[in-house]
Amino acid sequence: MSQHQHDHDDAPDYFEQAGWDERYSGPEKIWSGKPNPQLVAEVSGLTPGTAMDLGCGEGGDVIWLAQQGWTVTGADFSPEGLARASRHATEAGVGDRTDWWQVDARIFDAGGRQFDLVTTHFLHPGGAMVDVVGRLTAAVAPGGHLLVVGHAPSEVFEQLSRKQHDAMWHAADLLPALTDDFEVLVVEDRPRVAERDGTTTEIEDATLLARRR
Repeated sequence: MSQHQHDHDDAPDYFEQAGWDERYSGPEKIWSGKPNPQLVAEVSGLTPGTAMDLGCGEGGDVIWLAQQGWTVTGADFSPEGLARASRHATEAGVGDRTDWWQVDARIFDAGGRQFDLVTTHFLHPGGAMVDVVGRLTAAVAPGGHLLVVGHAPSEVFEQLSRKQHDAMWHAADLLPALTDDFEVLVVEDRPRVAERDGTTTEIEDATLLARRR
């Protein structure tokens, strides 16, 4: 469920589980393993507790959170991705601070589970992201934080398909998902320098941070 979809008829559909299972089934590591920068920026000052990372992929953010003292649930709809993430967490020595949950963000139901931190990064579900965020609010414990980061629309992504462009959003677009018991702390499309195909470019991370009262 990411923007990284090739615009070819025979390419895997990365808005669906099967596409990501195919991608994660290969031998190559897909992501860097480093934590996403907005996670580090916004969470480093928080007191560790329980956390959930939705769309955790290979587990880079989960591992970083566990290394900071959080007890973390990594959630994703790809069992192949979760298997990789579990192996990486064990290799990093934080397997005892992590667990894993196979769930599709589009039909996410917290089922009464709550966490001190709920986070998701670059989840583009092929539908209304505001609906996903609305579902995530129920998983945030009182006094806890919700951090949602994604790709803001930009000319940098002009090569992507219309479906991929439609899956992007601005941070302010997500505000209607928050209930009255949330205090908005950050709502901005935050510039970040990234390297793509060997060239350095500036992109914007749509960043929403809110605290449940």
